[in-house]
Amino acid sequence: MTPQRKRESGQRGSTNVYADLGYRAASDMLVKAQLVSRIADILAERGLTQMKAATLLGVPQPKLSQMLRGQFRGFSERKLMDCLTRLGQDVDIVIRKRGHTRGQGAVSVSFA
Repeated sequence: MTPQRKRESGQRGSTNVYADLGYRAASDMLVKAQLVSRIADILAERGLTQMKAATLLGVPQPKLSQMLRGQFRGFSERKLMDCLTRLGQDVDIVIRKRGHTRGQGAVSVSFA
């Protein structure tokens, strides 16, 4: 007797989990999450303690801890970009005309 596989039904999501969950500011939250993810990666690569990292980034350690646990609503995109520059990263902002479609533009993050 061969084991039967249980078929799971699911729904394919978009590229933005926050939009899939119905958050109002989903695109803003995704941008912040991507910036925080990069900050966390750099801190891990350098093996910094949260106390040393907080001093370097200019944020209180409890706020840094919250940010690294995904609670980053109190951080502006600008502050997160400042954190990246304090970690020796260059942040480029590119503004370009939206293609042929009309409507609102979008903010995205890419890492080189």
